[in-house]
Amino acid sequence: MKDETIMVEIDVRGFSCPIPVVRTKKAIEENPNEPVTVLVESSVSKENVSRLAQSKGYSIKVEEVEDGFRLLLSPPGADCYV
Repeated sequence: MKDETIMVEIDVRGFSCPIPVVRTKKAIEENPNEPVTVLVESSVSKENVSRLAQSKGYSIKVEEVEDGFRLLLSPPGADCYV
């Protein structure tokens, strides 16, 4: 059986801070070394989640989507997205 990468995605659109940061932190802690995708709707949430990810050593790629932003977070040492 092949070892497939599990994609962790959290959707925090509709939530104001600190909920997006808290849920992102939990996803990072529960899935160490796994890439995490976060969907946010405001630039404030985008900046706060990005700051958290950078503080944990993650690389971040931001994509604008119709109703906000998709943040692709790659753990240290991985080059999944960036």
